Amino acid sequence: MAGMGSFMVTGDLPAILPVFPLDGAVLFPQGRLPLNIFEPRYLTMIEDCLRTPDRLIGMIQPRKATHDNPSELRAVGCAGRLVSFVETDDGRYQILLRGISRFHLVEVEDSFSPYLKAEVDWSGYTKDMPSENRDRVAIDAELRDVIKRYADTQNLSIDIDALARTDAAFLINTVSMIAPFSSDEKQMLLEAKTLSDRRAALMTILEFAMRPNADRTLQ
Repeated sequence: MAGMGSFMVTGDLPAILPVFPLDGAVLFPQGRLPLNIFEPRYLTMIEDCLRTPDRLIGMIQPRKATHDNPSELRAVGCAGRLVSFVETDDGRYQILLRGISRFHLVEVEDSFSPYLKAEVDWSGYTKDMPSENRDRVAIDAELRDVIKRYADTQNLSIDIDALARTDAAFLINTVSMIAPFSSDEKQMLLEAKTLSDRRAALMTILEFAMRPNADRTLQ
């Protein structure tokens, strides 16, 4: 199996990623995910990541509360580039990941690493990457309205005029990341095939969440 320095031909993305299983912390393409790292194995992961040219970490949700069993990881995650790094006085790392592309988990590596590494497949997510072929949708009045109404119900401060000037992918993916959705809902949004599909799913979840006495779990 290829090592961390090996790259796939398509998009120069690595065939093997360090993966960070974390329930509810879902990274989306173009999204920004701040993380506070303190466990020794993940401190090692960050140090190793900084030594690589791509500085990529694969964020993925566990299927259950524990993330120590590799067989219990979700099938789809998202890789983020480590773009900001601060070491605190008490030995923690505060990092920021910028979402690059989703991946399909192929196989968790059997290695002596204290953290998980996995073989991943990027081939189904070429439109996640910044390019002329990126998946695109427009920001329309309906999308702005439902996000604004949801923000009001959650007592979130939001600039509706700024929304109109925001790139749709960034807006949709950021709301999908930061809204207090369930782990299953966030995973459903992550696995949406196209940005248009994610937009439709996001609007459905937002509308559902605003119903009086709504059951927060969508099946």
